[in-house]
Amino acid sequence: MLFEVNRKLFSRSDRVKGVDFHPTEPWVLTGLYNGQVHIYHVDTGALLKTFEVADVPVRCIKFITRKNWFVAGSDDFQLRIFNYNTHEKVASFEAHPDYIRCLAVHPTLSLVLTGSDDMTIKAWDWEKGWKNVQMYQGHTHYIMNIAFNPKDTNTFASACLDRTVKIWSISTISSPNTSPQANFTLDAHEKGVNYVDFYPGNDKPYLVTCGDDRTVKVWDYLSKSCVQTMEGHTNNVSFAVFHPSLPVIISGSEDGTVKIWNANTYRIENTLSYALERAWCVALHRTANEVAVGYDDGVVVIKLGKDEPTFSVDSSGKMIFTKSSAVLSANLAVIDSASFSDGQRVPLSSKEIGSSEVFPQAILHSPNGRWVTVVGDGEWITYTALAWRNKAFGNGFSFAWGPDSNTYAFLESKANLKLFKNFKEKPGAVKGLGSWGMDALYGGPLLGARGNGFVIFWDWETGDIVRRVDVDAKNICWSTTNSLVAIIADDSFYILRFDRDAFEEKLAEGVENSDEGVEEAFEVIADVSEPVKTAKWIGDCLIYTTASNRLMYFVGNESYSISPLDTPLYLLSYLPAHNRVYLTDKDLNVYSYQLSLAVVEYQIAVIKGEMEEAENIFNEGVEKGLIGREGRGRLARFLEGRDLKELALKIATDSDHKFELALQLDDLETALDIVRAESEVKPSTPPEPEAEGVSKPAAMSTEINPESITKWKSLGDRALAAWRFDLAKECFENAGDLGALMLLLMSMGGQGEDELLKLGERAEREGQNNLAWSIWWTTGERERCVELLIKTGRVSEAALFARTYCPSLVPKTVIAWQSELKTKGRPKIAETIANPDVNPGIFEEGWEAIIEKEREETPQTESPVLVDVGP
Repeated sequence: MLFEVNRKLFSRSDRVKGVDFHPTEPWVLTGLYNGQVHIYHVDTGALLKTFEVADVPVRCIKFITRKNWFVAGSDDFQLRIFNYNTHEKVASFEAHPDYIRCLAVHPTLSLVLTGSDDMTIKAWDWEKGWKNVQMYQGHTHYIMNIAFNPKDTNTFASACLDRTVKIWSISTISSPNTSPQANFTLDAHEKGVNYVDFYPGNDKPYLVTCGDDRTVKVWDYLSKSCVQTMEGHTNNVSFAVFHPSLPVIISGSEDGTVKIWNANTYRIENTLSYALERAWCVALHRTANEVAVGYDDGVVVIKLGKDEPTFSVDSSGKMIFTKSSAVLSANLAVIDSASFSDGQRVPLSSKEIGSSEVFPQAILHSPNGRWVTVVGDGEWITYTALAWRNKAFGNGFSFAWGPDSNTYAFLESKANLKLFKNFKEKPGAVKGLGSWGMDALYGGPLLGARGNGFVIFWDWETGDIVRRVDVDAKNICWSTTNSLVAIIADDSFYILRFDRDAFEEKLAEGVENSDEGVEEAFEVIADVSEPVKTAKWIGDCLIYTTASNRLMYFVGNESYSISPLDTPLYLLSYLPAHNRVYLTDKDLNVYSYQLSLAVVEYQIAVIKGEMEEAENIFNEGVEKGLIGREGRGRLARFLEGRDLKELALKIATDSDHKFELALQLDDLETALDIVRAESEVKPSTPPEPEAEGVSKPAAMSTEINPESITKWKSLGDRALAAWRFDLAKECFENAGDLGALMLLLMSMGGQGEDELLKLGERAEREGQNNLAWSIWWTTGERERCVELLIKTGRVSEAALFARTYCPSLVPKTVIAWQSELKTKGRPKIAETIANPDVNPGIFEEGWEAIIEKEREETPQTESPVLVDVGP
């Protein structure tokens, strides 16, 4: 049975006597011999929380996630309940008059069962204030383990050092003073029984037990007979459990090893040792294939197998998948795809068509869909797809179909490859096998194999080596046109083009075909640094899911995103009739996402340079509704990436993208039409006059859609670069970019004088005082400069400015300055400021002479002169 065993967590600590997984968080809970409880993060190995529970060993511990609790039993006879979020102790009481060895939490009821060295089992109801609602008596030694039956949660089993296993019912709960009788008793082992666990599937009424006689036994609890006794441990066996999804039994012993047994053949598949001394306890994660084991010196979490479900889908959408040993079929083609949105779970009806004689680690449809091959347990079996009848079988751990459904190959060992045609072996058909160690085979137009650091391809008919590629691959996937192949590595993938003509020409020339094959047979098209999980081809388009949970497709030499995925999903198939990609999660729930085949075909035609064909595909796709708004946007981005911007602008529908393209193409009129359509331009209401008889010029400000302001600015900048001053002026006005507008008007000389004055008024109204002051200063509006300084509270600067540039305004500014100082409680300072209307004699030249000089220098009839600097 070939499945990976990966260690996820290794943490040394005091002796671990109890362990449990949180069902939804990546946490593992451990109860220690020193009385502490630890919570670790499984993925990072970090110690998240520590609880000082008791001064004596904590022998058993479980999560109660419905309440955010964990419950712990210890050697001081106490049962303690803690909130693992707040660290609050919820309850603590003496549950037994002796050590508490084990406990179990009912999956639905508010019950906790405890087993003790006092030889009793007690049921506690937390909804009744942890009242003891029942006591079970009958064992004559320490009770070591309790397990609920997953198929009937009204029953549970207990393992005891009196060498027996008893089955009880909780439906008889009435009073703790009455002890119900066990449903039946199994004399399970020659010495004490340490653990009991129920088989999780519905097809077998089995129990697994283990004991101090160093054996693991499987029982049929209906016939009360022993199905198998498994020997291999060299010391007391602490636990033995059925895996919830893999056909294995996991046992741990005081000999320091954990053994993985085949649940069908009962042979040892693997023995694990982590040098942490004796193994004491175990926990299984019901959805993640993770196993936690507690030892004398710490805890280890291992991951068995893979999360990816076992399935195969043929070209018509017919799907074969397995659940445990049952084989089921479904048909994706019958799904009403129009009624589901992207990412929505799709209900899929399935039916059982048979069972697999081996644990399926891979399922492969033949090219015509007539046959299905199941690979597992070192064997392969080919069945008819409809009736599920055995057609052929053999020993092998990897299998590949040829270009037709009459040719296939399989690996008997890493160095022994066999090829069959019409279900008959062709001895010596594959040349140059040498001493290579091959890990897997892959079908397609060529027979592919991967090994440690290489991929090799053979011709199915002649057996000649076509090409050896030095790459450490994990998957090989051929396009449906048989011209492209994706070689997928851990952190990237490579697209190669197969040229059969070049290969055959080289052979015809009499070139010696070495172990490296023919170099001209393959051409590298692309090297993409993207970790791929699963991949499927549609013609020359590769659809794939990434390690970062995104659904992508690759065409030409670029990758494009279809959608992010909320959870890890695996590709099932693409159905052109539905224009949808179908994916599944590890529990075989089906989801779909839209991808128009017409979009893909258009891209392929453009890549090949068949522009007329591409136009026909596009027109037909739009007419038939196969290329919608989203598809057109995707194509526009694709065309832009290939520097076909004029065509991209023509088919784009997104206004933002069209605007970007128009700017890049200097198509300013199109860009202007887009931004005008987006902008809701309307005159704003001018402010009321400040005083009676004072008229204000017409308002220039406008209310612009905020989203279009950036576009107006971008278009204005582009218009300036194209010497389109009129357009630039409109853009800056609508964008509210008064600074750019000021520079533009100033560069226009006398032509922009009136508008520059209006711009100053607009800037002042909109609070852009620095800009307004610059305009007044530039245009010679010194009085307005003074007024703006006074208005903005810069009275002292206004007085100094007036003294220098417009002395006639000094009295006004001085009065304002003195008033401000008095308001701030500084009247003495205010008195020191000279007012020329009050004290004209203290000014050096005489105030009248200064005023006269100002009139001569600035005639009232003249306007400030602006220099026309030209374009």
